[in-house]
Amino acid sequence: MPVYPGNPVPVFEEMRGETSTLTKVTIGTHTGTHVDAPSHVFKDGTVATYNLDVFFGPVRVVDATSCVAEIDKDFVERINPQKGERLIFKTSNSDRWNGVFFDDFVALSGDAADILAQVGVSLVGIDALSIKKRGGKDYRAHDSLLARRIPIIEGLMLKHVSGGVYTLSAFPIALNDLDGAPLRAILIQ
Repeated sequence: MPVYPGNPVPVFEEMRGETSTLTKVTIGTHTGTHVDAPSHVFKDGTVATYNLDVFFGPVRVVDATSCVAEIDKDFVERINPQKGERLIFKTSNSDRWNGVFFDDFVALSGDAADILAQVGVSLVGIDALSIKKRGGKDYRAHDSLLARRIPIIEGLMLKHVSGGVYTLSAFPIALNDLDGAPLRAILIQ
C-alpha cells in the first residue's frame, strides 16, 4: 500500500510459538484507509470524539473524476450537500492506486471544505491519503471539517465503485485516545 511521505512504513513480524503463530503489526494511525480525528490538527478531540453511528448508514458516493487538481467550491455547490449527509468523493485518484504514493493527487479545496462544514454534513471521505493538497498552505480541508467534529475518511479505494447511494460500514479500530485510526470501509448496495 502507498504510505504518505513521513508516515511510518507498515512492518509485519511473524512470531512463531510451539502451538501457534501470531504477527506483530507496526503501523501509523494514518496508514491505509483511516479516519482523521480532530486531534490530528487540533489539541483536543480523539477518535472517541465520534459516535459510532456516523460510520454506518446511507452514504452518497459522488463521482468527482472530472475534477483535475482539486474538488472546488463550484463542484461542491453543484452536488448540493445536505445537513447530516455522509459524502464520499471518487476522483481520478482511484485509477492511480498501484501501491506507490503520488504527490499530485486530487484533494478538497479549503473553500469546498468550508461549504461542507457550514452545511453540517456528518462525514466526508476521499480516495487519497489526505484530503488536503500536499504541500498546500491552505489547511481548511482538514481544519474546517475537524473543527466541526466531522470525521474525514482518507485512503478509500473506489476504482470499481460508481457514483450513487450506498450503505457505508466503516468502523475505526478502537484506538479511542489517538489522532486517527485505520478502518475497513465497505459500501453495500
